[in-house]
Amino acid sequence: MTAPVRVRTAIDKDTGVAVVTLDRPERLNAIDLAMRDELRETWRGLRFDDSVRAVVLTGAGERAFCTGLDRSAVVPQPNSPYMADDPLLDVGPKANDLWKPVVAAVHGMACGGAFYLLGESDFVVADTTAAFFDPHTTYGMVSAYESVLMAQRMPYGEVARMMLMGTAERIGARRAYDLGLVSELTEPGGALAAAERCAAVIAGYPPEGVQGTVRALWAAKESAVAAGFAQAAHLVALGNLPDERQAELFVRRSKAFRTR
Repeated sequence: MTAPVRVRTAIDKDTGVAVVTLDRPERLNAIDLAMRDELRETWRGLRFDDSVRAVVLTGAGERAFCTGLDRSAVVPQPNSPYMADDPLLDVGPKANDLWKPVVAAVHGMACGGAFYLLGESDFVVADTTAAFFDPHTTYGMVSAYESVLMAQRMPYGEVARMMLMGTAERIGARRAYDLGLVSELTEPGGALAAAERCAAVIAGYPPEGVQGTVRALWAAKESAVAAGFAQAAHLVALGNLPDERQAELFVRRSKAFRTR
């Protein structure tokens, strides 16, 4: 039996825009290891397709852009804090050496491991249903890589509040726009079309200048990300509760939250 495709790519040869869609709506587009592998292959494939000059990244369904790592994913780990593997570390475009512009189109929930993707997108367009939060601390986990990436996109205090408050709060689309995480806010269902319009404009420019600009922008924060990531694995190894305790907290979590 053929395995289901978890990442779909549609390329418009006329505009030069590729739309990459996370396609597990039944799991709120949570990333399992198969989807992780497909994303890596997708980014690497787009590097070699000269017909693609800009990319839009979105999620299927109405409820979520992406809810991070699928909790059912089994991630084998060596028995050493010095060799811990993060399954999403190379899930984004920059980690795969793709220097074509990536515009994220967000609707619904974007949380946890979704920040690996948003942190490596060049800018974010969202509709008014979008909500951003990080559940790590609620479940006894360290938010390390996600915090490092979001610290490059938002004021420190706002990132700290989002990461530390866990599932008790969500940042609504309007607040995310006011903070600069979101660059354009649309009516419900309008984020993808708005992101495609932006991507089509960018794709119409000479790609050498565009790609050089993307690389320069990333270079401006690359050293800070690298320094943060250098400590992240050790912090996770030291601070995460055992899997069974995380599972207990997940089951017992409160469903109540405040949107601000």
